[in-house]
Amino acid sequence: MAFGNSFQEDSMMSEINVTPLVDVMLVLLVVFIVTAPLLAPQSLKVSLPRTEAVAHDDKLQKISLAIDARGDVSLESAHLSDQGLAELLKSRAGDPQFQLQIQADEAVNYGRVAQVMAMAQKAGVTRLSFLTVTGK
Repeated sequence: MAFGNSFQEDSMMSEINVTPLVDVMLVLLVVFIVTAPLLAPQSLKVSLPRTEAVAHDDKLQKISLAIDARGDVSLESAHLSDQGLAELLKSRAGDPQFQLQIQADEAVNYGRVAQVMAMAQKAGVTRLSFLTVTGK
């Protein structure tokens, strides 16, 4: 007489063997890890060049526009609203020697700088430059 349980020997195995599934998933993971850097656009790796000071055109009438960290705008040290800035730029934009120099604080939101640039473009400003600190 056998002492084993005959019921366990005759029944089907009810457990799923997940080892092949885990093997396939690990292979897929390795494939995605290897190919993911190749799928990223190459334009994300931007290395901006350093420049030296360029020659200034002294004939231009340069007007300084400052944008502080809060996004407030001042033209030649006079605080202006957006509407006042737009009107002033419209009156000055007709002069071909007019150049707007923007000094934006590095903490100011890029969207605010883009709004000011759009106002200048809408007013007809054709010469626009950004002032930065030169250094190493």
